[in-house]
Amino acid sequence: MEHVLVTGGHGDLGNRIASSFREDGFHVDAPGREELDVTDHESVSSFFKTLEPLDLLVANAGVSHDQLLARTDEADWDRQLEVNLTGAFRCAKAAMRQMIRRRSGHLVFISSYSAIHPPAGQAAYAAAKAGLIGLAKSLAREVGAAGIRVNVIMPGFLDTRMTASVSDSRKEAVVAEHALGRLNTVDSVARFLLHLHRDLPHTSGQVFQLDSRVD
Repeated sequence: MEHVLVTGGHGDLGNRIASSFREDGFHVDAPGREELDVTDHESVSSFFKTLEPLDLLVANAGVSHDQLLARTDEADWDRQLEVNLTGAFRCAKAAMRQMIRRRSGHLVFISSYSAIHPPAGQAAYAAAKAGLIGLAKSLAREVGAAGIRVNVIMPGFLDTRMTASVSDSRKEAVVAEHALGRLNTVDSVARFLLHLHRDLPHTSGQVFQLDSRVD
């Protein structure tokens, strides 16, 4: 039975990804911050020491705090990069140790449309999510010879607890940017990720935008 780890597993997206893989017969760990704090090196190290070998890591843990750069203090900047980018690095590095020995594995980073088309007020978030794309593409070249895949998913704007504070007018504006006139869903993202991992074994180094916004 393949083993999957979903970080940020208590969030709406992480929870649905975990459920989708469990329903398909995978063994899934989906810890929340209390069990796996990606901002804490010791937490990551101790968690992975007790973990069975992984077939798939989904680096999903994330945080967003929109703020104009002029009003962003260094603590908030550091917090967003620490969770969204450095946390993913920590978990990927820990997972890779096992995967390289087994010469098999898959890393998936959950990025954002803001990584390539950031709105005003998301400098920290966009920088971190763009960093995931660079991290993934470099890693795909680095570990491909060891049989390890690395991919990125940009789910699109989702109706989750993370976006609950966004105003109705802003949500309407986002929907209007979509060619299909509707948002993506956590269910669709989870099904795509399952398909990517299970059915596309020769795909690596790719960035998948899952909504209908057209560049």
